[in-house]
Amino acid sequence: MRDRSWQLGILLLMTAGIGVLALVIPVRHGQTQNILHHFYFLPLIAAGMLFDWRRAGLVSALAAAVHVPQILRTWEHNPVRTVDNAAELAIFAIAALITGIFSERERRQRMRVEQTKWELEQVHRELQQKVESLKRAERLSAVGQLSAGLAHEIRNPLASISGAAGILMRSHASQEDTEDCLQIIQAESMRLSRLLTNFLEFARTRSLRMQSAEVRPLLESVMALALHQAPADHVRLECRVEPGGEVVECDPEQLKQVLLNLVLNAVQASPTGGVVEISARQNGQMLAIEVADEGRGIPPELRDRVLEPFFTTREHGTGLGLAVAAKIVEQHRGTLAVLDNEGGGARLRLELPLGEGAKR
Repeated sequence: MRDRSWQLGILLLMTAGIGVLALVIPVRHGQTQNILHHFYFLPLIAAGMLFDWRRAGLVSALAAAVHVPQILRTWEHNPVRTVDNAAELAIFAIAALITGIFSERERRQRMRVEQTKWELEQVHRELQQKVESLKRAERLSAVGQLSAGLAHEIRNPLASISGAAGILMRSHASQEDTEDCLQIIQAESMRLSRLLTNFLEFARTRSLRMQSAEVRPLLESVMALALHQAPADHVRLECRVEPGGEVVECDPEQLKQVLLNLVLNAVQASPTGGVVEISARQNGQMLAIEVADEGRGIPPELRDRVLEPFFTTREHGTGLGLAVAAKIVEQHRGTLAVLDNEGGGARLRLELPLGEGAKR
């Protein structure tokens, strides 16, 4: 209140001024005196609204003090009006005190609310700092896991290359051993190159070029690429697109990369003469694409790990293919999950938002 003391001073001056004017104006000007008397209401109520009941009482006491000479002055001429004016002034003072009580209560409530708001903001800031710390710790942990996995995957090819190079360094190595060592060096070098390429694909965040794409041509393109890369007559690819799942919102090239990875994994897991089925259907506001094979399947205890970086069940796999696919799907605001396949084998489901043309 100290910084608002000038407002209290103005109200006291107003009250004193009204009393002085009432003494200056002649008693015979009863109407003017009556109007001026009602001006006491303004500083009294203003004191109650701006401050509290104590300061409202102070202004009321000053009003009563400056009004006493007026009472003594007008009592002989018009006692009835004098009593009325005194009663009105008392009512004004009571109204000012009540207003001050409620104003003080409201200010205290507002201060409590502001204090609570400040405490909540402090808690929110602390929570944000803790969340950021957890995120940093999680990122560091993820980097550590990726680094450990990458180092583990690099160690085996390097050991093979080192062993083959050691054999070549011995001059008595036979021609057959030399050819075998060169093949090992070439194969392991290519394996390292694929590993680093997949790792860079996983680590790099590429911007999406989202557009509405027709599902059937996209799946047929993936099947053609898979047949080109898969062994001839190894498996049969089947494609099925149900009504309602004809359009999807995606980056077509990156979605092809994801689906090709899933299909090639299914082809490699399938026995000779097996069938790999690719199906697409509408699931609410999402498009569900499933890739199912007839291989040995994925044990239930490993289903939660197959999307982790560097986790693989194949002898020469890098463990980054599905991790890259999961990351691309996440950028598309979709999900990638491993499900049970009733007919045996593995079944992976990819869900993406439908395009505007397919939504109902």
